[in-house]
Amino acid sequence: MTHKILKENTVVAHQELEKLIVANLKEIRNTKDYVNFLKLFYSFFVGLESAIEPYITSDILPDYANRRHVDCLMNDLTSLGANIEDLQLVSFDSIIDDKIKALAALYVIEGSIMGGPIILKLLSKKGITQGGSFFAGYGLDNLSKWTSFLTVLDLHIKGDDQNVAVEIANQVFTSFAIWVIYNTKDRVEN
Repeated sequence: MTHKILKENTVVAHQELEKLIVANLKEIRNTKDYVNFLKLFYSFFVGLESAIEPYITSDILPDYANRRHVDCLMNDLTSLGANIEDLQLVSFDSIIDDKIKALAALYVIEGSIMGGPIILKLLSKKGITQGGSFFAGYGLDNLSKWTSFLTVLDLHIKGDDQNVAVEIANQVFTSFAIWVIYNTKDRVEN
């Protein structure tokens, strides 16, 4: 099954990114810090979702329109009074150029939603309770949405395409880690 191959073969890149995210979470002291944290996700996910969109049709993933997370990030940032007009955005147009690569990149995005409730709990302990729609994900439907996505992944990625999917997922994880380091180098130890 493709999703198991992806999980097994992206574990290192996934854990490296996770460590960086947790380190940044620990540094959040106030709403301004949280806004900066959200901006990391927004500036990365805008380009990623934009690159994925042309290749994921409703025939492939019927509820894809409901899986766009940039809107939640933008709403969270706006509700916290953040300015997002001058953010540098990451582009993936040269990397994601077909359905297989788009699904592999979407694997990273959809997987990130699974950790959202934990992030919300950590933020709540810091007194931050606004601007959490992105990390709330699908609410009580997180697990069912993840499971349905994995079914689609397994259906559309088989054989040699699994190697491509692993390569792209690792590239997305690593790119996000580099993005986090680049944008927080003064605040987080490497």
